[in-house]
Amino acid sequence: MISANRSARAIGILIFDGFQLLDAAGPISVFEMPSRGLSPAPYSLTVYSLTGGAVRASSGVQMHSEKLPAGLTLDTLIVSGGEGTRAAMADAAMLSAIRDLSDRTRRTCSVCSGSFLLAAAGLLDGRRATTHWRRSEGFQRLFPAIKLDADRIYVRDGKYWTSAGITAGIDLSLALVADDLGDDAAQAAARELVVHHRRHGGQSQFSVMQDLKLASGRFDALIGWIRTNLADDINVETMAERAGMSARNFARVFRAETGTTPARLVEKLRLEAARQYAETTALSIQQVAEKTGFSDPERMRVAFVKAYGQPPMVLRRQRQAS
Repeated sequence: MISANRSARAIGILIFDGFQLLDAAGPISVFEMPSRGLSPAPYSLTVYSLTGGAVRASSGVQMHSEKLPAGLTLDTLIVSGGEGTRAAMADAAMLSAIRDLSDRTRRTCSVCSGSFLLAAAGLLDGRRATTHWRRSEGFQRLFPAIKLDADRIYVRDGKYWTSAGITAGIDLSLALVADDLGDDAAQAAARELVVHHRRHGGQSQFSVMQDLKLASGRFDALIGWIRTNLADDINVETMAERAGMSARNFARVFRAETGTTPARLVEKLRLEAARQYAETTALSIQQVAEKTGFSDPERMRVAFVKAYGQPPMVLRRQRQAS
């Protein structure tokens, strides 16, 4: 059998004609971060294809790949998605290679529509999975034996990890780093990549950020700071000071730029984070309230009922039941 560097976890990224460039580049960048300045490095990275050589992404950009060798063993296989997924699904050699490689791999993962390839290879039958929201209906029609959790950022079922669209591959990869090296290593990688926070798998593909009508990137840094400091006392004066503006002018410009008020955005971000913690962690409701800046669990409960129609404990039980 062939194996990559024995002192490092071998990560293989599988690409094909018409793959989505970020499906490969995102995970590559994540796994690069923990290896910087370390010897031996915790990860070794290789991009593979069936034929080797330059492979054209859907954008037209080409990425170099190694020819997938027979008998290769990996720690983690990550299958890219993209516009070329349909043709790859019809390639018997591709599906056979994925099945064979998965048998010799500790973790088998997909990004975006790469889940179609895992499913077509028969690896996900009876398991939970996710994919890009735009492809979810087609996925369910093609693979009714798979329990599609269409609203999740990523899903882990045993050795199989699947992620939602494109940038969710970064979240999945950060989760893999956390699984291997701990949360501190994953958070450090996220900071290096200027990812404001690591989204957990239970988080919805649709977030507060997608609802903002951002006219420019003027407040990106401020919003990133808010998201990482939700436990603090964040008021308009504090935000205005960080933005270098008077409170009155800040409130006016912020609303014009984002379509919402500063206070309302903070509340929405706190609710989103609190729901994530309530549904995906074992933290007590008191701890969730403190961690997300609500402080008082009753205040958080009222906010949950107003926003979601249910208190946090009910949402937690519903999530656990599903």
